[in-house]
Amino acid sequence: MNKKMIIIVVILMAATVGVTAFLNRGSIAEKENKQAEALVTFKEAGNEIETVNMSYVKKQEEKTFSKELDTSDSGPVEHTYTGVPLKNVIKEVGINLEDKSQVIVKAIDGYTVALTAKEVREDDNVYLVYKSDDNLLKSKKEGGTGPYRLVIRNDQFGQRWCKFVTEVNVK
Repeated sequence: MNKKMIIIVVILMAATVGVTAFLNRGSIAEKENKQAEALVTFKEAGNEIETVNMSYVKKQEEKTFSKELDTSDSGPVEHTYTGVPLKNVIKEVGINLEDKSQVIVKAIDGYTVALTAKEVREDDNVYLVYKSDDNLLKSKKEGGTGPYRLVIRNDQFGQRWCKFVTEVNVK
């Protein structure tokens, strides 16, 4: 009796995984396309406002800065990043950060970072970067961390940094 139940549970689990994979196949292709074209979507309270490309992002106030990244894989390593303040892009797409409380940043792989709007409004703190050590960030498919990466300068260990950014939702 126990063997039959185990077999039934395994079959149900396999069917669930298969159905989920089938339903998500379009979403995965769409996300990969967004990465290949260096697109990032901005939303306000879940409603899509605008999807922008690299040339749009680069029109903002670009800044190059150094920041040490300390990960569990390696000791502290100094990198030079080039990007734009996230608050500038949010403003440019028409979202007012002043009356908001939270900014949610999502990556192609599902990783999600929550920031307070106050953190994002701070000068010289939250950046949408597209270069590291003078090289454009490559997509996940190419073995990179981009085309966009969220870098928070006031985050000592980079724990809330986000690779492969595809969406910013302001609430």
